[in-house]
Amino acid sequence: MHASLKICALAAALILAIALLTPSAAPAGTLRITDLTGRTVQTPVSPRRIVAAGPGALRLVCYLEAADRVVGVETFDKKPSAGRSYQLAHPAMAALPAIGPGGPAQINRDPDLEAILRLAPDILFVTFMEPARAEALQKRLGIPVVVLTYARTGAGSFDGALSESLRLAGKILGKEARAEAVVAFIARAQQELQTRTEPVADAAKPRVYVGGISLKGSQGIESTDADYLPLAWVKARNLAREASPGGHRFINREQLLAWNPDVLFLDAGGLTLIARDYRRKPDFYRHLAAVRQKRTHVLYPFNNYATNIETAIAAAWTVGKILYPNRFADVDLAEKSDAIYRFFLGKPLAGEMRKSFGDMGRVVDLETGNTAP
Repeated sequence: MHASLKICALAAALILAIALLTPSAAPAGTLRITDLTGRTVQTPVSPRRIVAAGPGALRLVCYLEAADRVVGVETFDKKPSAGRSYQLAHPAMAALPAIGPGGPAQINRDPDLEAILRLAPDILFVTFMEPARAEALQKRLGIPVVVLTYARTGAGSFDGALSESLRLAGKILGKEARAEAVVAFIARAQQELQTRTEPVADAAKPRVYVGGISLKGSQGIESTDADYLPLAWVKARNLAREASPGGHRFINREQLLAWNPDVLFLDAGGLTLIARDYRRKPDFYRHLAAVRQKRTHVLYPFNNYATNIETAIAAAWTVGKILYPNRFADVDLAEKSDAIYRFFLGKPLAGEMRKSFGDMGRVVDLETGNTAP
């Protein structure tokens, strides 16, 4: 009997040692994940009550078809904005309680903790937050805080962190298949656009400039982007790209006159400023061949509280058809845009976007001031 007790004691000690040396698994009904800052976070499986804060966080939740689980939104997302199509797709979210002011300044401040706690959410998704700050916020709230990240604003291609964010949020929300479908859709769109335009020789491509790109608010014609996605995905000759290694930049007017682009694209977000500038300095614009020949086209703004991915892709198809009409002869832009919006947000929103910005790719006549939608 004494020997049996010794054996049992040794066995118990061995089991305890193994347990101490083995990393603990997440409790039943929870997941142990690593967020985009490298933090280890324990989250509930398929949480039913969600809040999301920071640029693009709520949009990613909507892409994953989990908008019905959102219990509160930032005040910034309660105010309608035509450039944020996820708001058009889910108008009921505007009536949800506020969880803080939000907006671009949200990157440097926490959401309203008391407002969040009143809603008793299961999880908070955030973007653009340092790990130490996210950890402190999680301790104060007593709920999981998961940091996601986003495509570089205005970048010529979406970086891998976007796919990682979609897959991570999809895993937490029980939307893995949907996350994979979104990632695949983006990759497929980029590949198809590049396949259509790859055979076009550089010498046969129009020389293109895009102006009026918003940056912390509306900007004029000098505001451009060397990595502008709709141009990059169709391999257009982006003049800003030929003069700069990448990213947003402000050029001077003399440079634009020297370039004298064949085609001019204007971001609708800056169109009012550009039309006003034309009235003040018409001679400058009349020196541009694209203005004289009415090859000046409007594109929808897609950088609004981070990138509206579906609008950026729709703009790329529009640019492709304008620059290479023979290679896009089979594409009906209204149908294509509706299909893109329907996939990402569940509704054909091209008509709603048209009310605010007019037809995507429409010609703008700055000479007559005909810039209205």
